[in-house]
Amino acid sequence: MPPDDRHATRFAGDDRIARALAAIVRHRAIVLVVYALLVPAAIYEAIRIPSDSGIDRLIVPSDPDFEATRAYDKLFPEPPVAFLVLQADDPWSASAIARVERARAALSVIRHVTPFTALDALRQARPTASIDELKRLALGTSIFRTQGLVGDHFMAIVASLDVHGPKDRDAALGAIERQLALSGSLPVREVGAPYISSWIERATADASARAFPIFALLLVVIAVFLFRSVRALAAIVLALGAAVALAVAAGGLLGFTFTIVSVLVPLTIMVTTLASLVYLHARYIDHPAGVPREEHHLAALRNKFLPVTASTLAAAMGFAALAVSRIRPIREMGIWTAVGLAIAWVTAYTLFPALQCVLRTPTGSAVEPKRHIYERLAHAIPRISYRFRWPFVIGALALCAVGAVVLFGIPGVVSGASVETDPLSTIDPDAQVARDLRWFRDNVGTTDVAHVWIHLAQPTASDPEVLRAVEGLTRALEAAPEIAGVAGPTTMLRMRSYVAGKGETLPTDPDAFAAATADFEELLLSQPELRIFVDAAGLADLQLTIQLRRGSAAGYAATAARVEQDWLVAQATSPALAGARARLVGEALLQAKVGANLVPTLAESFVLTAVLIFAVFLVLFKSGIERLLAMIPSLVALLVTFLGMRAFGGSLNVATIIIATTVLGTTENDQIHFFHHMHELGADASLDERLAHALRISGRAIVFATLINAAGFLGLSISSFPPLRQFGLMTSSAFVLALLADFTALPAALWIASRSSPGQRASTRVET
Repeated sequence: MPPDDRHATRFAGDDRIARALAAIVRHRAIVLVVYALLVPAAIYEAIRIPSDSGIDRLIVPSDPDFEATRAYDKLFPEPPVAFLVLQADDPWSASAIARVERARAALSVIRHVTPFTALDALRQARPTASIDELKRLALGTSIFRTQGLVGDHFMAIVASLDVHGPKDRDAALGAIERQLALSGSLPVREVGAPYISSWIERATADASARAFPIFALLLVVIAVFLFRSVRALAAIVLALGAAVALAVAAGGLLGFTFTIVSVLVPLTIMVTTLASLVYLHARYIDHPAGVPREEHHLAALRNKFLPVTASTLAAAMGFAALAVSRIRPIREMGIWTAVGLAIAWVTAYTLFPALQCVLRTPTGSAVEPKRHIYERLAHAIPRISYRFRWPFVIGALALCAVGAVVLFGIPGVVSGASVETDPLSTIDPDAQVARDLRWFRDNVGTTDVAHVWIHLAQPTASDPEVLRAVEGLTRALEAAPEIAGVAGPTTMLRMRSYVAGKGETLPTDPDAFAAATADFEELLLSQPELRIFVDAAGLADLQLTIQLRRGSAAGYAATAARVEQDWLVAQATSPALAGARARLVGEALLQAKVGANLVPTLAESFVLTAVLIFAVFLVLFKSGIERLLAMIPSLVALLVTFLGMRAFGGSLNVATIIIATTVLGTTENDQIHFFHHMHELGADASLDERLAHALRISGRAIVFATLINAAGFLGLSISSFPPLRQFGLMTSSAFVLALLADFTALPAALWIASRSSPGQRASTRVET
């Protein structure tokens, strides 16, 4: 047995941890029975967790704008709307009109689907009008164009969906597809939030389905190459499956759902847990000759207890730091993953040892792993890192500095990483739903809308002076360059005036305006379309629907500023609005807030994760300089990855924003295991001896744990969902960079910090 292996057989004695580990191994049958009862129940709970990619899942419920939007929704419930665009060279030809009418008739028989076209509105006003007359009316006003109902080469059917939940929504969309096919109306362009949400949910589920087979193949390869044992593979697979099932079920018990990012929870738990199991089993197979298997098993478990526990704690605390995010799925994902990691740690130290015993997984005395490559590296890396210590460290720090600049920017000099919240950026550009959305934006405008919610001091929504003030506000907003169109309570009055041949401009004279709106309350009772804009029950609330030209955070900010400015003018010039309040609400506002919160989430989680991990290092490592140097590989990996993201034109989104926590929370495992074994030889050993020992004991596990992490997340790179694809590529790259830094920048920094040279022992080192 080599001299530096003398610690391997030294059992920790009769401390409480050792006694607990011995009890687990001794009562392994009870442990297996407990898990046999828990895991099936966990699987049942896990498969019942619903998926929900709706915008309301992106904002925490306590957010003021979220609360205001939900209160607005109670007054003005807005069902999901699907735009079905039928293209034609001449949309007013007899064949095109017949196609539209067939499609509308086919959709009208579907339960919970209410179709509406521009023809419906025109025929309601002119029941006997000819097609030529309807065409003249439709194209003679901007009302139908701005609403996306008609265009030069299309006519759209607006299908309102009375559905609750993704299952009902997908059933309605499927029924629409079937009915359109039966009516001979296909092809159509399908646009709208229901189609986007449905596609995202399918894509995220598909991403997991594609990644797991790759991960399973990796698991088999590792077990065969590193451990060369089917029984070891069985023990790892069973422990891993139990940990993931229990962790996912915990999210269900906490009331979480699968959202855009929380689908990463099972994969994160899987790769992190597998890395811990590899660390444990790699130490287990390092079995010196002449030591009883049971004694060695307990010694290996005890030897790895501190680094595995500390690394799990650091990772769990890192993910828990995401709880500061104001983006709901990121907050839930962080808490869910932290709880899952704690469950996985329990599984690794209860079920896995029991399985090792029951399956009698072979150790190194029975199956000798291939060592010569690692032995050579373990002795070569310390001297290479000493020789190139300054280039390694300076190069790493320079890359970190550049990465930090391109990520956060320098005010007035360099802009930081861009934030992407456009729904189109989350869809595969080759998907039909993306092509349809791009076409719609090019030919109609953005699909994003906002709402101005006006609450009056008195129930006077039908009062002519209030309506005149609202009409003035509507006209002012329509003049804004960032607004494509505005619809409100006076839109129907303008439409009625236009169809009657009086033009679509309502009179400005108070008496004439009062005459034009004299039957407004009657219209509220007879026209359901008008009740979209006025709360007929209380007559104290109105709303304007604004179509945005730019569906982005910047566009929304410009709209918000314009609304506030025009509202102050309207209130100052109209006594009827005295005491009234106007507030911008709606899904677009929440989407914009998500974008605004992405960079703060990254910065806050980055700092908090780093602080929490450093706190673990404070307890774990005795040397102050080591506490700082241990962060080098993780920081290099993270900042250089963001540098690559910027170089290749990537952007921050709701998925890539959590890379900081994922990388910091996962790569620190390597440093904890590395330093733990580096100190096993004692302080008197030379640095190159300690480095060689740490690399020999943990080097293989570090390499394979990194490959596990990288390949596990790389499976997401084949996803059709761009945010997850970018997350997979960036995270995998970061893990590889961390591995390179583990074997270059970290030992080089230790050489510089210690001011020693190869072969120089601590007792002979000159202090300066």
